[in-house]
Amino acid sequence: MRSIWKGAVSFGLVTIPVRLYSATEQKDVAFHQVRRTDGSRIRYQRVAVADDEPVDYGDIAKGFELPGGDMVVLTDEDLAQVPVSSSHSIEVLEFVPLEQVDPIYFSKSYYLEPDGAGVKPYVLLRQALEASGKVAIVKVTLRQREALATLRIRENVFVLETMLWPDEIRKPDFKFLDEDVSVRPQELAMASSLIESLTADFDPSEYTDSYREALQQVIDAKVAGREVVTPPGQEEEGGQVLDLLAALRASVAAAAERRGAPPGTAAADAAEEDKPAKRTAKAPAARSTTKTAAAKAPAKRAAAKAAKAPTKTAASSADSSTARKKAPAKAGRRKPAA
Repeated sequence: MRSIWKGAVSFGLVTIPVRLYSATEQKDVAFHQVRRTDGSRIRYQRVAVADDEPVDYGDIAKGFELPGGDMVVLTDEDLAQVPVSSSHSIEVLEFVPLEQVDPIYFSKSYYLEPDGAGVKPYVLLRQALEASGKVAIVKVTLRQREALATLRIRENVFVLETMLWPDEIRKPDFKFLDEDVSVRPQELAMASSLIESLTADFDPSEYTDSYREALQQVIDAKVAGREVVTPPGQEEEGGQVLDLLAALRASVAAAAERRGAPPGTAAADAAEEDKPAKRTAKAPAARSTTKTAAAKAPAKRAAAKAAKAPTKTAASSADSSTARKKAPAKAGRRKPAA
């Protein structure tokens, strides 16, 4: 790494000489604008709008446009008169708990390396800061601009985190904040279970820039002269979630199954609750089969009755015939007339 700034940390009457290094770098695929037909680079030329004449870099100044359209020209000499603190000092203002500093204030990170005889006071301040559990609020001037920053420890090295000023943080002003939205306790409990099922220790090595990797594969294929083929992907389902509680329960069950949640946890319980729902979906078919079997039982009994019916009918017919034969005999026995 190459240092980009050299100065000192001012801690009361203690001065710690340090060097500043960028702690981060952008891992992005860089492109140039070129002519489509032959890949020739496109060059930009600085020209004045008034007459389209080229302007040398040394003749360029900073201009502040007034509301009426007039321009106030500021030279380097004018900017040098702006009162700022020393451009080579990191002034410690106070120490505060880290949790009181909202991450929205953080802008860019830098490493601080002790320079020369500053190793011992550097280590002293580092150990004292670690023991306090706090971070230092400092002021520093970088690139002719004063910035607020925090000073904390990461892997035994001071990290200078430049911050935005309070008036640079926008206030969230959205209409939904004025709406009265009610959340059911079941929904809140299921959302908490989902958070629990997805809770893990942060390991940044598990995450990669998949877009940059895919873009590099396209470039490599172009270089090799191969045809670039986009693999078929599964389309994402869209639409509005109609049942929030059901969606949360299904999400918890899927997360628990994916992570293998231990029994007894809320995530595992949610997964078990989701299983009966799946079996219940098949229950109507089982009941339908039972009803069909029940419907067939009367039919079998009716068929059995029908099989026995002819015998009883024949017997009844014979009895009726015998009764008819006996009837005339009885009718012929009349009492003699008196």
